[in-house]
Order: sequence, then structure tokens, then C-alpha cells
Amino acid sequence: MSTLSLKVLIVEDETPAAEKLERYLLRYSPNIQIKGKVESVEEAVAWLSANQSTLDLIFMDIQLKDGVSFDIFKEVKIQKPVIFITAYNEFALEAFKVNGIDYLLKPITFTDLSNSLKKIESLGTQLRWNEDRNETIVNSLSPGQRAYKNRFMVKLGDHIKSITSDQISIFFADGRDVYLVTTQLRKFIIDYTLENLEEILDPKIFHRVNRSYIINISAIQDVIVYSNSRLKITPTIKWESEIIVSREKVGDFKHWFDGSH
Repeated sequence: MSTLSLKVLIVEDETPAAEKLERYLLRYSPNIQIKGKVESVEEAVAWLSANQSTLDLIFMDIQLKDGVSFDIFKEVKIQKPVIFITAYNEFALEAFKVNGIDYLLKPITFTDLSNSLKKIESLGTQLRWNEDRNETIVNSLSPGQRAYKNRFMVKLGDHIKSITSDQISIFFADGRDVYLVTTQLRKFIIDYTLENLEEILDPKIFHRVNRSYIINISAIQDVIVYSNSRLKITPTIKWESEIIVSREKVGDFKHWFDGSH
């Protein structure tokens, strides 16, 4: 049994999950103190605004009953390290952009939690938070690993549905709007820029070919050498607009198409 001493806040809207986490923490070390448990973005903002200085570490579920926990960071400056616990691995990249030092997928096990706490413990039992420490811990916990977004929520009239990345042929920008187009040629507007998508999509599968298009490798039927050393892509879907690999991106495209990166 560890002697790790930590003061912890749990942000979790599922009571059984919060209770399970508390049991695991105390099982790991009886010196861990649960300073508070909150269930929503609103409650977390209020609690942290008043009590953050008393903490060493925060555990956060991502999907809360009144939003996502990333909304908390918009309302209060989080200066303590955060371990995210969620059922959705697509949020990992965003978690590490804030104060996330680890990312555990539900249902967590005692082994998962122990490994995470051991890594924190190995870096020093006194968690003094700063940006350099954040970078050190993140690099330690996730060496070379990134979780990419693998599904998108879209609106269909009064309904919402989830579309997985293997169902997406292309993303394209039309003015300020960005759309995804499925393998069934269905088009949905999404709340991302192409620049955002480049960061969160798996680069082995998706590639930005010009200012307006990102394409799925499986959506390419043919590539033709075009004028001025450019390339023209024929997609597997019936698409009326030309998709041209811009001249400055031809080299990168060839490396990607060849599987070189």
C-alpha cells in the first residue's frame, strides 16, 4: 500500500462511478483525502473558484450532466493537474491541451488507476503545478501516443447521429462553413475548421490536399498527374467538383499516399 498523500476533487455525474473511484483512491493510499465531489460544470466552477488552492489533483469525467468538463476551463483558471476519466477516447487530444496529465477510459480498473498514480508518485509526491511540470508529466504518461477523433456528431433535422471516421470520405470548406461527406454521399455541416480537423484526425487515414479539402485514404479511387506538376484526385464517391492537390502539397501527399508518414 502506498503512502502517497494527496488532496483530491472528483468531478463525476455518475454516483456509482464517483464512489468506485473514491474506493480505489483510498485503497491505493489511506493518506489520500477526498476534498469534494461535484456532478456538473456549474458545481465544479463554483467549488474550484472557492477551494482550488486546497487541492493537489483533480479527477474529471468529461461528459457531465450540463455539458463537458472542458467548459469548466472557460470559466475558471485551473492551476492543478487533472486526470480525465471518460468512456470516449476521442477527447484525449483535447484533454492534454488543458491541464490533463493522464486519460483513463471507463470502466477503469484499480490497476489503471494505480499505474497512473504511480507515475505521478515517481515524479515526486509534492505536486507543484507549473507548465514545465505539466509538459514533463504528459511526456511521461503518453510517450508518442495520441488518440484521434474517430466519430462526429451531426444534426439531421430534429435528430442527431454519430458518424464514424470510416464512414467519412471527405471534409471540405465552403466559405466559412465546413462539411463532412459520407461514403453514402450525405453532407453534414460541422463545427470545426479544416485546421482543427488536421490536429484531431488520424494523419495516416486523412490528409489535407489543398485549402479546401481533407480526404480519407480509402476514398481515393485514382490519382492523375495534372497540369503544373499538380495531382488530380478521383474520389470513390460521385463528386462533381475537382479535387486538386495543390503544388506545394504534392510532395507531402506522395509520402502520405506511399505510407511514408
